[in-house]
Amino acid sequence: MSAVAWGRWYFGVQAVAGAAWWVSVFLVPFVRDATLGSLDPVIMALLDVPLFVVASALAAIGIRWAAILATGWTLLVTVALGVFAAVTGQAGIGALLMVGAAVGSVTALALVLTGGIPRAWIAIGPFAFRPADPTASTGAQLGRTAIEIVAFWGVFLAVIPAVLRFFELRWQVAITLPGAEPFAVIAGVVVLVLGSIVGLWSAAAMATTGGGTPLPAAMPNRLVVAGPYRFVRNPMAVGSIVQGIGVGLLLSSWIVVVYAVFGAVVWNVLVRPVEEADLEARFGEPYRRYRSELRCWVPSLRPVPARR
Repeated sequence: MSAVAWGRWYFGVQAVAGAAWWVSVFLVPFVRDATLGSLDPVIMALLDVPLFVVASALAAIGIRWAAILATGWTLLVTVALGVFAAVTGQAGIGALLMVGAAVGSVTALALVLTGGIPRAWIAIGPFAFRPADPTASTGAQLGRTAIEIVAFWGVFLAVIPAVLRFFELRWQVAITLPGAEPFAVIAGVVVLVLGSIVGLWSAAAMATTGGGTPLPAAMPNRLVVAGPYRFVRNPMAVGSIVQGIGVGLLLSSWIVVVYAVFGAVVWNVLVRPVEEADLEARFGEPYRRYRSELRCWVPSLRPVPARR
C-alpha cells in the first residue's frame, strides 16, 4: 500500500470513528460528559459533523482540499477544547482524544499531500547538519556542548514535562495508584540519573573524540567510536528517552512517559534516517562498517574496539 493510500485509509477510519463518537454522545450520557462537558452537543455537532466527519470521509476518497479542511478543523478543536478543559476541569478525555486525532490527521495529511513524511524539513535552520569548526579547541567544544545540554534539557526535560503535567491534572486524566507514588519517585530518580550519565558521557565523547557537539549545526568532524558509542549507535538518543521516562516517573505522569516514548518514535522515523544519511555521506565505508556492527537502540554486551 502506498503512503498516499495509508493517509486516505486513516481519514476513512477517522470519519467512521467520528460518526460513532457523535452517535455515542447523543445516546450515552457518560460519553457526552467525559468528552464535551457542559458544551452544547447540538451546536458542536452542527460544526463538527461537516468539518470533521464529512471532510474526513471526502479525504478518504481522495479529495485533497477535504484533507486540509479536516486537519485544520481538528487542530482548531484540539486547541480550543484543551483550553476549555484546562479552565473548567471538564471534557478532559475529549481533549486527550483530540490530541491523538490531531497527531494522526497531521501525519495523514503529510502522506496525502507529499506521498511521505517530509523528513528533509527536519534538517533546516539551526537543525541543519553541518560539521563543527575544525579549528575550535576541545575546551571550546566542551563549553558549547555544556550550553546546549542546559538549554535542551531545560526545555525537553523540565518545561515541556511541567506543561504536560499541568494539563494532565487540569484535564483530570491523571492515573493514581494508591501507595505507588514513593516507589515511582525513587525509580524516576534512578532512571533519570542513568539516562543523564549516558547523555553526558555521549556528549563528552563527541566533543573530545569527534571534535563537535550533539547539536546538528555543529556535528563532530570525525566518526565517534568511543565511550558509549562502542556499545550502541545512538547513545545520546537512548539516554534522552530514558531521561524522559525518568521525569515521567518522578512526576507520576503517564502522559510524560508517553511523551518520552513518542519522542523516541519521532526521532526514529524522522530524524534518524536523515542523520544516518548525512553520516554515510561524510564518513563512507567506516560508518557503514560501524553501522553493521552495532544496533541503534539495543546496546551490545560486547563493545566494538575504539577508533580514532
